[in-house]
Amino acid sequence: MPEQRAPIGSVQTTVEIVEAVRVLDGPGVSTIADELDLPTSTVFDHLQTLEQNEFVKQADGYRIGPRFLDIGGYARKQDPLYDVAEPELQKLAHKTGEHANLITEEFGKAVFYAKAEGQDAFQLDTHVGKQVHLATTSGGKAILAEFSDERIESIIDEHGLPTVTEHTITDRDRLFEEIEEVRQRGFAIDDEERIAGVRCVGSVITDDDGTVIGAVSVSGPKSGMQKERFLEEIPDLVLRTANVIEVNMKYR
Repeated sequence: MPEQRAPIGSVQTTVEIVEAVRVLDGPGVSTIADELDLPTSTVFDHLQTLEQNEFVKQADGYRIGPRFLDIGGYARKQDPLYDVAEPELQKLAHKTGEHANLITEEFGKAVFYAKAEGQDAFQLDTHVGKQVHLATTSGGKAILAEFSDERIESIIDEHGLPTVTEHTITDRDRLFEEIEEVRQRGFAIDDEERIAGVRCVGSVITDDDGTVIGAVSVSGPKSGMQKERFLEEIPDLVLRTANVIEVNMKYR
């Protein structure tokens, strides 16, 4: 493994400013400077360069610009998983009437890679590219269940198990119990662990060598995800979709 070097200061500052623009939702120069404890002039100069290159724009404060959308879309199109999985997500959303999600693991986090909405889907906070803790989602837990215990421990050490809702698993031992249940059951569930009132069922996607390449999941309101539908009907559809994606990836 190559030795990690210290980040270049100016690049690190730019990254932090971009992240502040995203998190603070339309901040001005002074707000960003205060948040990052940087001189206003430094923040202004970075923002000017970012704006000239269309990475940020001014609209009631600074906001993320269209270049990131272009780059993100290009990165996703370069990955065959997206092309293979996207039509299957559409079918899954149509069959269930709910949100169908494609999730990948990047740097120890779950990333929403693609989404599809069925006719009964309601508004959720997710968007393509959104990062969340693996342990808070069914797809994330399905991915964790394929990892070694040592790798899971490493992810927890780095990112923790923060509380998101009152149902979030925040205890390490409890999470490992849940992961063992996923390994035995073959699919994972999220019972209001990331969003109150929302349940989710997820299954991992692996290649021929058993390497994790993602997960597929279905999210819906708790009222519509009860009993057999939550533990049998939806899991059957999710597992089938994951299997179809795996086969299609093999013969693409």
